[in-house]
Amino acid sequence: MPSPPLPQQPCSDHDAQRNALSVIRPDIGEPTLSSVLAKDVDSARRYAAAWKADSTRRAYESDWAIFLAWCDGRSIEPIPAAPAAVALFLASEADAGIRPSTIGRRLAAIGYIHRTKGYDPPQNVAGSQAIRDVLAGIRRTHGVRKMRKRAVGADMLRKMLASIEGNEPRAVRDRALLAVGMAGAFRRSELVAIQLNEIFMVPEGIRILIAKSKTDQEGVGAEIAIPEGSRIKPKALLIDWVRLAKFQDGPVFRKLTPQGRITAKPMSDRSVAIVVKIRAQAAGFDPEEVSGHSLRAGFLTEAAQNGASIFKMRDQSRHKSLEVLSDYVRSNDIFDKHAGSEFL
Repeated sequence: MPSPPLPQQPCSDHDAQRNALSVIRPDIGEPTLSSVLAKDVDSARRYAAAWKADSTRRAYESDWAIFLAWCDGRSIEPIPAAPAAVALFLASEADAGIRPSTIGRRLAAIGYIHRTKGYDPPQNVAGSQAIRDVLAGIRRTHGVRKMRKRAVGADMLRKMLASIEGNEPRAVRDRALLAVGMAGAFRRSELVAIQLNEIFMVPEGIRILIAKSKTDQEGVGAEIAIPEGSRIKPKALLIDWVRLAKFQDGPVFRKLTPQGRITAKPMSDRSVAIVVKIRAQAAGFDPEEVSGHSLRAGFLTEAAQNGASIFKMRDQSRHKSLEVLSDYVRSNDIFDKHAGSEFL
């Protein structure tokens, strides 16, 4: 005869939840906090990573690698780093000829990595006065004057554009890149981030939406205007490039293969500097004197020379600080209405 069925024990609420979970995920009996929060943790990490611009993160990674190598060569613990060790590192960098501004960024990178690892930055703990003293001494000894690259003004840009011969993709792209980069006073990262749907052709010229920038990390956005122009003609050069490329959406300034084929990938911000240097050299200028920033600086220098209002200049450059922007004005009107012009 078959055995009688065993009596069923009543299930508690906890058992019922466990059984329901085992149907969904038979490999486990109890959910873990890490599994429940995994997606939230991933999201938090992505947002935390977005706190710094890509260029800043790359610079910090490079700075940290340099500090690690220095510590390794001296058997010094890099994290948590002792303030005295960091002070010695900064001094050695100064002795090696590293600029004070770069040394300051190295220190910021060390502090940032410490925070991400759960440690107090060495510049914020007991003994940090040694770091401040060394940093102050470096700045006093070597100065903090900024080494500016040459600005690509209107005359120089026209010569660079004229030296670009032919109508193959690289030539057409580079002419548009240089003209729009200067006319919009763009940062390199902003220039390569422009999407086709952010450009609006109007009778007066071009309106471009800048979705995000160095001084707008939250992505509030800004719109700038580029006049059609009669000498550099940025609008016409941009239209030439878009027509040739024949793309309908995506990034405007795209990476090309060595053979000149247009890809779907945007140019990198570093490649903008390379184009500026190559085209400057082809026009007879020293490529070491220019950089990707030279286009932006060129617009501001020309605007100041032509008497543009500093507020109109800021509309285009989107500087948060008028003090930074005023340097371009001061450097160009240093003799204008000079205090000693009437008696010297």
